[in-house]
Amino acid sequence: MRSYPFLRVLCYCLIALSCACAFSESTVSTRNPNAVQLKKAYRFERDHWIYVHLEGKPKQIGYQHGWLLAPEIADALAAVKLEETHDTQRNWGFFRQTAQQVLWPHIEAEYREELQGIAAGAAAHGAKLDLWDVVALNAKEEVPDYYVPWLDKQEKRADAPRLRAPGNCSAFVATGAWTKNHQPVIAHNSWTTYMIGERWRIVFDITPVHGQRILMDGFPGAIASGDDYGINASRLAVTETTITGYASYDPQGAPEFVRARKALQYATSIDEFVAIFLVQNNGGYANDWLLADYKTGEIARFEVGLKLHKVWRSKDGYFAGANYPSDPEFIKEETDFNPTDDASSPNARRKRWDAWMTENKGRIDVAAAQEVLADHTDSFDAKESANERSLCGHVHASPRGVPEWEWAPYTPGGAVSAKAADSELVNAFAFQARAGLPCGQDFLAEKFLDAHPDFSWQRPALRDMKGNPWAVFKIGDRSRSRVLSRYQSEQ
Repeated sequence: MRSYPFLRVLCYCLIALSCACAFSESTVSTRNPNAVQLKKAYRFERDHWIYVHLEGKPKQIGYQHGWLLAPEIADALAAVKLEETHDTQRNWGFFRQTAQQVLWPHIEAEYREELQGIAAGAAAHGAKLDLWDVVALNAKEEVPDYYVPWLDKQEKRADAPRLRAPGNCSAFVATGAWTKNHQPVIAHNSWTTYMIGERWRIVFDITPVHGQRILMDGFPGAIASGDDYGINASRLAVTETTITGYASYDPQGAPEFVRARKALQYATSIDEFVAIFLVQNNGGYANDWLLADYKTGEIARFEVGLKLHKVWRSKDGYFAGANYPSDPEFIKEETDFNPTDDASSPNARRKRWDAWMTENKGRIDVAAAQEVLADHTDSFDAKESANERSLCGHVHASPRGVPEWEWAPYTPGGAVSAKAADSELVNAFAFQARAGLPCGQDFLAEKFLDAHPDFSWQRPALRDMKGNPWAVFKIGDRSRSRVLSRYQSEQ
């Protein structure tokens, strides 16, 4: 039979193009038997972010989520399995069992339905997973970092690995005389391992039948942001940074990912956010939440562990976060954090936040936020050095690692994305986001692994994390939409 190389190559190209377009912004194929559920949902990609619009009842939102992000959910699940089983020395069956027996009984009906929808949608689109994989995926912070250390103590497990909840993120919120237009500015960069963080690149636009519309960044398969940057239709904006040195947990409480999602979905004020989040608090994933109510111009820090919490508020000030607790009583009763160790990552970054805020009082806006989220100042050594002490974290470059989190020297982790918003953006129901290191530098996996073979166990899932530009996302966004032209013209 005669060969036609050109035609064969053309055929392969057309097949590849059709696969690449399968998840592009378009109407859902009517060949899908559940096309009615997916009618209002869509996705597109921009500057390495994947934007998904989800709308309807909880199970519909979940099904849309699972279907549209099925390849990403399956890929994220593989990375989470690899990291969690390695770090905790427990198999994935343990995490599935925990999801079913410990977490599921404390998840309310609305979010059970959404989780069930995610599992059904992803499976219908070819992902090899079920409900308990999805629930375990949602608990990727609180189970390995809070529940497992608690359980190891309860079981008096002599051979248990040393586990410490990692501090995640650098963030600030400012208002009044501190900002350029005297309205709140809220900004955040997310810290985690690069294996997980490179996959943390979803923008969710969710319109539920109950509560408020949400715009947030997030992780494939997760119902809450996880690194917690989002705004809702009541013009309430939230973010957080994780508390270093905290280790409490109550398995009889509601999962943190459920309480965080519910608070963002239903709160219309700072007080309501605090009240909703505290209901059935299990202490998992303890944070300093930074909140901004754009209706009133008020900002707050909400510090919460298991037994204690405290709220600070201001209409003319700032709150910053870098994984340090602030309340002396909380530090003493619920952590082993050392606030006097100036060489630690949290304290060095706290010092940098305070210095930067003072230097920039009155000029803080989104452009300034972009600059500081990419900041490489090491306040302890008083020099420019991208490492674990800089606001834009590069732990992969640090010979010290982060001992407080059990991160070894040169751990491939640090800042993996950045987000920022001011009143103009929030009033337009939008924020700016940058995927990858906030400074825009590249992390190259093979080059890193060649230099640091101790981390070769990550090779199946560790991949390049390339630099990307800042992008604007808003509710109802489309891949070719022209929104907020002033901000887009600055890119």
